Amino acid sequence: MNVRRLIPTTATAAAVSLGLITLSACGGSPSAADGKNADGKLDVIASFYPMQYLAEQIGGDKVAVSTLTKPGVEPHDLELKPKQTAELSDADLIVYLKGLQPAVDEAVQQSGAKSTVDAATLTKLEAHGTEAGGHEHGAQEEHGAQEEAGHEGHDHGHGAEGASDPHVWLDPVKYAEVAKGVGAALEKADPDNAATYKKNTAALVTKLDGLNTAFKDGLKNTSTKTFITTHAAFGYLAERYGLEQEGISGVDPESEPSPARIKQLQKIAKDDKVSTVFFETLVSDKTAKTVAKDAGLKTDVLDPLEGITDKSRGSDYLGVMKSNLEALQKALGAK
Repeated sequence: MNVRRLIPTTATAAAVSLGLITLSACGGSPSAADGKNADGKLDVIASFYPMQYLAEQIGGDKVAVSTLTKPGVEPHDLELKPKQTAELSDADLIVYLKGLQPAVDEAVQQSGAKSTVDAATLTKLEAHGTEAGGHEHGAQEEHGAQEEAGHEGHDHGHGAEGASDPHVWLDPVKYAEVAKGVGAALEKADPDNAATYKKNTAALVTKLDGLNTAFKDGLKNTSTKTFITTHAAFGYLAERYGLEQEGISGVDPESEPSPARIKQLQKIAKDDKVSTVFFETLVSDKTAKTVAKDAGLKTDVLDPLEGITDKSRGSDYLGVMKSNLEALQKALGAK
């Protein structure tokens, strides 16, 4: 599986884009001009869950939200049906993360939709590189420098060299930046309800600010700063809170690690007092359990939040992120 993702960029047009939200006027809308469906709402199509959540939280009862990526489907493997592609052509607004889902990127381009919002242009994308084995041991001690110092010179990707890391939604601060951009897009698409979108955006940003504070305080004092995960999706989160992410097999959660990488992880686990190997809910936990068994470690879930299912440890973004925080605190020995 190729893992290619998208990430928002505040004022910059980033090379990679994250999720996709499409506000589409369905059949039965009074007119293309007012951009509303038969219920007087904007029809929003989100490319995958993180974009869906923003649309629902900010749009409230003024929008009707659906998603291109159904619960339980691994976003990167998504293939669109002709009906879904056709709906994009009628979109009033598309908000998406370009680069995360190739099928979506292609469909959006072919749709000819005039109003699109690429989440990757709403926050700054960075490279959280891993080398061939998936090694990612580079959180800087001072996060402030990371935000200001660009990483354009050493891009590393999701599935290929030269791409930027799209998992911005796992950093509450960056996700809040994306939320503001999505809110502005909704205001522009539906000026009559701009005040509602502005109010809802502010409320969501406040929640995300609170989540950021919880992570910052909860991970301030820990026995170790290193965590091992099958899916190297947590580069922004690690960078934000001064942690070090070690991906078992890099950005592709389903690829098999090399014997050399497993040996390397065993040494890292011993040297850095790692207690836990994390896996996610949408892909097999076989590799994580094998690595953990060989190294005498425990396993637990660290959810990259690409979709919500009945296996998720939480009913929405905030709930799952709080569960992620608890899992990290336990694994890292938070005091």
